[in-house]
Amino acid sequence: MTSPKQALAHPASSAEAAPGSQPGAARGAHGHGTPPEDKSPWRSRLYRWDMKASPYVFIAPFFVIFGAFSLIPLLYTAWYSLHDVQLSSLDTQTWAGLDNYQNLLSSDFFWNALKNTFTIGVISTVPQLMAAIGLAHLLNYRLRGSTVWRVVMLTPYATSVAAATLVFTLLYSWDGGMVNWLLDFVGIDPINWRESDWGSQFAVSSIVIWRWTGYNALIYLAAMQAIPADLYESAAIDGANRWQQFIHVTVPQLRPTILFTVVVSTIGATQLFGEPLLFGGVSGSKGGSEHQYQTLGLYMYDQGWIIGNLGKASAIAWSMFLILLIVAAINLLVTRRLRKTQ
Repeated sequence: MTSPKQALAHPASSAEAAPGSQPGAARGAHGHGTPPEDKSPWRSRLYRWDMKASPYVFIAPFFVIFGAFSLIPLLYTAWYSLHDVQLSSLDTQTWAGLDNYQNLLSSDFFWNALKNTFTIGVISTVPQLMAAIGLAHLLNYRLRGSTVWRVVMLTPYATSVAAATLVFTLLYSWDGGMVNWLLDFVGIDPINWRESDWGSQFAVSSIVIWRWTGYNALIYLAAMQAIPADLYESAAIDGANRWQQFIHVTVPQLRPTILFTVVVSTIGATQLFGEPLLFGGVSGSKGGSEHQYQTLGLYMYDQGWIIGNLGKASAIAWSMFLILLIVAAINLLVTRRLRKTQ
């Protein structure tokens, strides 16, 4: 038998402390042992592959969709632009080289569409962005129901192109339109908005202005709210009124945002299609009886789907793409110049 002193001097072993347990279990429970590793080599490799491949798997759907619906059609359009391809016989393709591009450069319709695209873009972009900055400046102050006004500003953007164009077509109608009624009320002769050159371009531009002013206003509003309040306080201490603060504080701080909206609006004007097509009705693809508001998008649609010359339509599409590349290059140069001046 063991005396009490010997029992205190020699603690019970793990086997004695817990009958039926494995030796060393108690030591392991008290942190005096190292448990064996449970990971097998294939699990380690699977874990490493998961850490490396998971990000690519997550972004793969975007690249698959982009390649299927954007990149491949873009390259296929470039291939079509170098061939003589008709919509009625897609299997018959004749190599044409740069003939489609040469025909565009010698076509009066192409230069007319390019001019109309430029004029409609200027008429729609400049008033749109100026009105958007003014509205954003008003919304930037504390107004009652500011959230409601912001939702109202975004409502035209959420309206479909077809619905908006239909309403404006009724407003600009030659017989019974509200615009001509107002002109007659103030003593001005009614205008045939569809047939006149500047009238039709102004009508199409007004649809674009109505749809996109609120969207750009919210972009400017977000940029204005990021301007530090210390700048306005310093300007107020120097005696600047609200108009002077807007000119000398708000506008310089909005330069990158203004440049962004100008570029995006220019891209949208280059691709303008839905508004003039629906505004013209039966002659929408022609841009009017005299092609007075036919844009590059309408000209491409007319050549490809009405006439059936897919090779020339593809050349028009790539011409528009080159114009957008030029716009992007100008944007890059202006951005670098602004960074240097700052």
